[in-house]
Amino acid sequence: MSWMAKLYETYEAGMGLELPDSDQLMPISHTLQNAHIKITIDGEGNFRRAEVLEKTQIVLPATEKSAGRSSGEAPHPLADKIQYVAKDYPEYGGKKKAYFNGYFKRLDRWCNSNYSNNKARAVKKYVEKGVVVKDLIKSKVLFIDEKNSLLLFWPKDSESEAPKIFKVLPKEKGVLDQGNALICWSVEIQGDAISDTWKDHTLQTAWVGYESENNEQPGLCYVTGKVVPLAVNHPAKLRHTGDKAKLVSSNDMSGYTFRGRFTDSKKSIEKQGAQSMGVSFDVTQKAHNALRWLISRQGFRNGDQAIIAWAVSGEGIPQPMEDIWNLMGGEIQETPVSLTEEESKIDHRNDLGQSFSVALGKYMAGYRAKLQAADNIVIMGLDSATPGRMGITYYQEFFPDDYIERISKWHNEFAWYQRHKVEMGVGKAKPISKTVWPVCAPSPRAIWEASYGSTVSDSLKKNTIERILPCIVEARPFPRDLVDKARHRVSNRSAYKSNEQWLWEKHLGIACALYRGFCKRDPKQTKEYIVGLEQENHSRDYLYGRLLAIAERMEDMSLYVSGEKRSTTAARLMQRFADRPASTWRTIELALQPYIQRLKNNRAGFLHNIQTLLDEVMDKFVEGDFVKDKSLSGEFLLAYHAQRFELKNKQQLNENNEPQTDGDK
Repeated sequence: MSWMAKLYETYEAGMGLELPDSDQLMPISHTLQNAHIKITIDGEGNFRRAEVLEKTQIVLPATEKSAGRSSGEAPHPLADKIQYVAKDYPEYGGKKKAYFNGYFKRLDRWCNSNYSNNKARAVKKYVEKGVVVKDLIKSKVLFIDEKNSLLLFWPKDSESEAPKIFKVLPKEKGVLDQGNALICWSVEIQGDAISDTWKDHTLQTAWVGYESENNEQPGLCYVTGKVVPLAVNHPAKLRHTGDKAKLVSSNDMSGYTFRGRFTDSKKSIEKQGAQSMGVSFDVTQKAHNALRWLISRQGFRNGDQAIIAWAVSGEGIPQPMEDIWNLMGGEIQETPVSLTEEESKIDHRNDLGQSFSVALGKYMAGYRAKLQAADNIVIMGLDSATPGRMGITYYQEFFPDDYIERISKWHNEFAWYQRHKVEMGVGKAKPISKTVWPVCAPSPRAIWEASYGSTVSDSLKKNTIERILPCIVEARPFPRDLVDKARHRVSNRSAYKSNEQWLWEKHLGIACALYRGFCKRDPKQTKEYIVGLEQENHSRDYLYGRLLAIAERMEDMSLYVSGEKRSTTAARLMQRFADRPASTWRTIELALQPYIQRLKNNRAGFLHNIQTLLDEVMDKFVEGDFVKDKSLSGEFLLAYHAQRFELKNKQQLNENNEPQTDGDK
C-alpha cells in the first residue's frame, strides 16, 4: 500500500500549503457533487427563495457509505437529492423511492450531538415542515402537470422555452426525474457573512468531528501501524463527480462480490479482526482526497485513463506528459542566443539541440532548487475496465535528482524542430498567428496522433501512452513500431489533403524527433544525430534525404515565379522515393528540366547556387551507394527536414545575387 501511504503524506503536506479557496484540498468525510437547486432559508428555517444552478460543483458532508453509494439508501447528512430531503416528494408523484426518514434521522442525530451547527439546525427546522417540493413549485423551480405530478419532460408543443431545471438534469431515454435534482442550502443568519453551507469551514469541521467520533470499527491500520477505526467503504468519484469506479473495495457479507478467498463474517471480524488488510477511515479519506485533488489539478487525462506525477512535499515538478513548449514558452528560442561566455563556445549553427539543452537545464534547475534531496516524487497511472472498478496501471517513486535527470534526458534526446503556432496581438479584433519551429521534444499526445492519426480508438491511445510513459521517466528504449508508424505516415505525403499540409509538416517534425531519440537509445546500434543539417554525413539514406529537399525547393521556387500553386513532384513521389530512391530520383530529375529552364530566365542566381549545392551533395555519395534501390530508413527524413528547414529559413542562396522577397520560400 505504498501508493496510499504516499497520498496520505501528500494530503498532510498539502494542508500546510497556502492555496486559494478554489484549490484547497477537500476535507475528509465530504464528497464532491453537482448541485442543481439552491434553497435559501433564514436561521429559523423559514423559506426565502430558490434558484436553479448551472454547472455548480459543491463539497458536501457525507458518510462513509453515502460517499460511495451507487444504489440503495445512503443519505448524505445535509445536502442531497429531492427524494431524500423533501418529505412531500411522494405527494407530487415522485417516481423514485422516497428516503426522507433516513435522511432526517441522520440530520437529527447530528443536530443533537456535541458537534451541532446552527446552519444544520436551520435546515432541520425547514425540512421537517415537509414543504420543500411545494415551495419549489411556487418559486417556479420545479413543475407539475394537471395531475399534480412532477413533469418528466417539458411539452414540445409548449409556447414557452423549457425551464432551467430541464436543461441541467440528466435525461434517460428522453425523460428526466425532477426528484434527481440535488438540493444545496444557503442559510442567511444576521452577522454571518458566509451563507452558503458548502463554503462554511465551521460547518465542515463540525461534521468531520461528528463522523470521526461515530466510527465504531477499530483495527490495525496497515498504513500508520496504529489501532484506529477502520474504513468499511472506500471513496469513489476520483476523476469526476460521476465516477463510480473504486480503487479499493472491501469484502461484503452477502452476495460475496469481493469475497475471493476470505471467509470473514461479522462475528469473526468483531472477535479477531478482518482477514484482509485494514486501512483506517482517516487514511483512506485523506489519501483519496489527495488523489482526487492531484488528478483535477495536474493530472493528464485520456478518457478513463489518468496519469499524475507529484512531489509528496507539495512542491511543483515538471509534468512528464506535458508539452515542453507549453511549459517553457518563450524560454525556448527559435534561434539560439549566447548570453554567457560558456554558452558562446557552443557552435549553435551546427546543433540547435545544444541551445535547447542549455535552456532546458536552466528551467530544470528552478525545480531542483525547490526540492530537497530526500523528497519523494511519485508517478501513478490509473484506468478502469468497468464503470465500478479502477486499477493502478503504473507506479514508480523517484528521488528528485533522478526524476529531473530522466525528464531532461527525454527532452534532450527527442528534441527536433517542432511546429507550433503563436498568437500575436492577443486581445485585438483580428489577432495574427505566427508559425514557429522551436527545438523541443513532442508531447505524448502529439506522438500518438503522428503515429496513428486523429481518429485513433481510445484503447489504442491508452496503450500508446502506457508504452511511452516508461520511455520518459525510466529512460527506456523507444518502441520501434511507433517510430516506423510515424515514418510511414509522413512519407506518404499524398495522403494528407491540400488543406492539411500544415499537419503533415507538424507530423514530419515529430517523426524526425522519434527517429533521432530511437537511434540514441537503440541498444543494438546507438547513433547520435545533431539537431540541424549534418554537412559531413555521407550516409546514403541521409544524402538521399537532402537531394529530395533540394529538388523540392527548386521546383517550389519555379512554381512561385510562374504563380502556380500545386504540389511538387518531390512531394507527390515521396512515398515511392522512400521505397525505391535510386529509380525514383531519375523520375524527379527528369521532371525538373522545364523548371530549371524557367529559373534560368527568372532566378539565375538562385539556380546557380542550388545546382552547386545539388552537385556537392551528389559528390558525397560513396561509390556504389547512389545506384542502390533498397528502401530508406528514417534517417532520410532527418536529412530531408533539416535541409528543407535550412533552405526555407536561410538566405544563403540569395545572398550577393538578388534580394529575398516576401514571396520567396
